Amino acid sequence: MTRLKRPPHPRLEIHLLREGIVESIHQGEVVVADDRGRILAVAGNTETVSFMRSAMKPFQALAVTSTGVMERFDLNDKDLAIICSSHQGNIEQARQVFNILWRADIEPSYLKCPIPNGKDSALQYNCSGKHAGMLAVCQQRNWNLDNYFHRSNPVQQLILQKVAELLSIPAAEIMTARDDCGVPTYALELGQMATLYAKLASGNNIDLERIIRAMTNHPTMIAGEGAFDTELMNLTDGILVSKSGAEGIQCIGNMSQNMGLAIKILDGSKRAKCATAIHVLKQMGWISPTVAENLGDKFLRIDDYKRLEVAGELSLL
Repeated sequence: MTRLKRPPHPRLEIHLLREGIVESIHQGEVVVADDRGRILAVAGNTETVSFMRSAMKPFQALAVTSTGVMERFDLNDKDLAIICSSHQGNIEQARQVFNILWRADIEPSYLKCPIPNGKDSALQYNCSGKHAGMLAVCQQRNWNLDNYFHRSNPVQQLILQKVAELLSIPAAEIMTARDDCGVPTYALELGQMATLYAKLASGNNIDLERIIRAMTNHPTMIAGEGAFDTELMNLTDGILVSKSGAEGIQCIGNMSQNMGLAIKILDGSKRAKCATAIHVLKQMGWISPTVAENLGDKFLRIDDYKRLEVAGELSLL
């Protein structure tokens, strides 16, 4: 679900160029906020509502860091990183998910996320780390393991309450729906998404601080080699934390400035959100020209004849 309003500020346009000629156009909206929720820059509408999808994972991980689960089952930052991940299902990543379940004495058969096409196990599904973390919380609290994914389960209610507290709104105001992996996802305004990532980056919350440390110290767990989140965090030496979501969602936090940004590509394009992120990070001065060039080689150039180009700028407020 995406709820659009007439934008008070121009949206960004992402052009696919074939030998320099525009072939396709995507539109994107962007919001930059600080950790107090103040909107600092925008393209489009700050109140556009969309499901946050996998960009919510660092905040779903609060159920793990705030309940003593890390200590109870002797989990480490690499475990926490895979809990926050949308991984590629390689052997190292699947083993990390299994390690969480093994330490919590939970059979992998309890995982309710799908088995990817052509794979052998739900451990290889990109959201399996998140599911393993939720199961570990249920195990520690003696909550039902069989329906951990259902929005009525206490672990899902705990996550919802944590997100509501960060945004200083009643939990009942947050609209939820079933994500593709089976657990709830939340519909939020872009300004709220940006605020969440600013709070993640600020280091002012001890439970979030452990999450961001795990993500930036283990970027290959968050996505994998060649993926935008992993490449950006590797290139920025732990200053930026990045997490993508399906249907054109991309969120990034800047630890040096206590700021967050949220991107929504209106047609859900993955290629367009990466191009938009590079464009916005350059405008905000969050990446150097060298990093921008490196990312551009990977995510703007599609082949010898096609490339992506972003038109428009953020309006500073």
